Amino acid sequence: MAKRWRIRPHDAARIAALERDAGVSAVVAQLLIARNICQVDAVREFLNPKLSGLRDPELLPGAADAADRLTAAIASARPIVVYGDYDADGITGAALLYECLTLLGAKVSYYVPHRIDEGYGLNDEALRTLASRGAAVVVTVDCGIASLEHAETAKQLGLELIITDHHEFAERLPAAAAIVHPRLPGTAYPFGGLCGAGVAFKLAWAVCQRANASKKVSPLMRDYLVRAVGLAAIGTVADIVPLVDENRILVRHGLASLAKNAGLGMRMLMKLTGLDGKPELSCEDIGFTLGPRLNAAGRLGQAQLAVELLTTHSVERASALADYLHQLNSSRESLERSVYLAASKQALDLYDPENDAALVLAGRDWHAGVIGIVAGRLAEKFHRPVVMLSLDGLGVKPATGSVRGAHGFEVHAALVGCSHHLISHGGHAAAGGLKIEESRIDDFRRDFCEFANSTVTPADRAAELWIDSEALLSSLTLGTVQQIEQLAPFGQSNPRPLLYASAVKLAEPPKRIGGGGRHLSAKFSQHGVTLRGVAFGGGDWIDEIGAPGAELTIAFRPVINNFKGRRTVEVHLVDWRLEEPRAIPAGRAEGVRPLSCG
Repeated sequence: MAKRWRIRPHDAARIAALERDAGVSAVVAQLLIARNICQVDAVREFLNPKLSGLRDPELLPGAADAADRLTAAIASARPIVVYGDYDADGITGAALLYECLTLLGAKVSYYVPHRIDEGYGLNDEALRTLASRGAAVVVTVDCGIASLEHAETAKQLGLELIITDHHEFAERLPAAAAIVHPRLPGTAYPFGGLCGAGVAFKLAWAVCQRANASKKVSPLMRDYLVRAVGLAAIGTVADIVPLVDENRILVRHGLASLAKNAGLGMRMLMKLTGLDGKPELSCEDIGFTLGPRLNAAGRLGQAQLAVELLTTHSVERASALADYLHQLNSSRESLERSVYLAASKQALDLYDPENDAALVLAGRDWHAGVIGIVAGRLAEKFHRPVVMLSLDGLGVKPATGSVRGAHGFEVHAALVGCSHHLISHGGHAAAGGLKIEESRIDDFRRDFCEFANSTVTPADRAAELWIDSEALLSSLTLGTVQQIEQLAPFGQSNPRPLLYASAVKLAEPPKRIGGGGRHLSAKFSQHGVTLRGVAFGGGDWIDEIGAPGAELTIAFRPVINNFKGRRTVEVHLVDWRLEEPRAIPAGRAEGVRPLSCG
């Protein structure tokens, strides 16, 4: 669907002043100002985030109490279970906390629920099983903050429950022995954006300090914490939390740790995916390669194996597990393609995506582990909230659903408004999940779409692209893009800069690439300069984008491609228009100038 292009204002005087005062290039100054980073101290902190910038773990709400309890459990040899979530954030957080406790001599094991059979978070059956096996302490990672009933079950079973989480709260806090959460009510931690693995890392750090009875940790645990930063970085990127403040520090240093100090299992996975040969890793390597393989384990009910991969010390086992997760990801991709094609057809058959406010789609035996991914892809494609419902093959069990929102739509509020149709639901502003009897789906579909229609204006249904600047392809030299890379790591709240170029021509016929032809590869030329471009998820554009010689205006993100030691600039195509170049600035801000490369 067509997107609105919005070009950020260009203030030459401010750019020149920041270039002079902060000692950065004009390119970097322009992009920093577009991100509202305009003071010299803020610029230096942003461009050179130091590991020492992480706040003392004692300041994290609940961390001191939880660390004391875990230290006491280690000293008394009470069995501890690390109870993680099944996504990449929970998996990495559980692995790093488990390794910490193991190194400190704890009697510890881990548990991750089965996504399909048990669902998200704590469940009573699992707690009873753990208690029957002798567990005394259960510490959650990336879950538990809304598990009010399950916390009561843990208390009845005599379990000491420690909750570490970063999700939204229920109407009250669970009755746990300790709660670690960056936004805990009644506290004022300066940064509430940590993910589950980030919270687990802070707790592990506090436990390490207690083990050495000092703010400084022992050499053994210092080496461990360096590795743990890498796992925390994976969780941070994969969970799409804002890459600012402490998250930016964790990811910047975590990427370096993964490249140099990754644990055995992660090294095997990186070797299998070709990342071991890269001199530097990026957030894209996590987001498109490592994260999906860990997530695939959880989506297909094998999350425990992903934790084992990250914690095993057996070369043979690590190799086998890495290969298995790699295969699982291929299976996940196949399932995802199948469901995506069926859901896309249903969306076009049952709805008018240009005008309808929301899409509620349902299919028999759509795999519950991939409907969330597909809902997200469709929400991005149509810029509409999307509900994907997996119907039971026999029509006996309730349907399982995943919801993804779009600009201006509150998923949690919509589910609350339609809760009289649902067996259960949960989530936050951008995403959610639900269970519903098949007989109630039509009524739910009607009310959900009505809610969307009443809360999202037609103007909000058009996606917007905020573009940093215009750029000539000739200006995208290796040196210029290396300057842009100073703003990395890129991700949520710090996206890779988005530029546009006009009067660009297709140099040769575009082609589909990737599994199932999902992506698009093309070559773009302008004024004698030709660059390769890739549109991830843009394979369907092949019949629309035109033939060689077609003139386009393209919106893209410049990147450096490392291939066999050769570094070249290419562009990641985000959007395009087949039109006269000067027609595009509808909505363009006054005073825009091309990207300065001086």
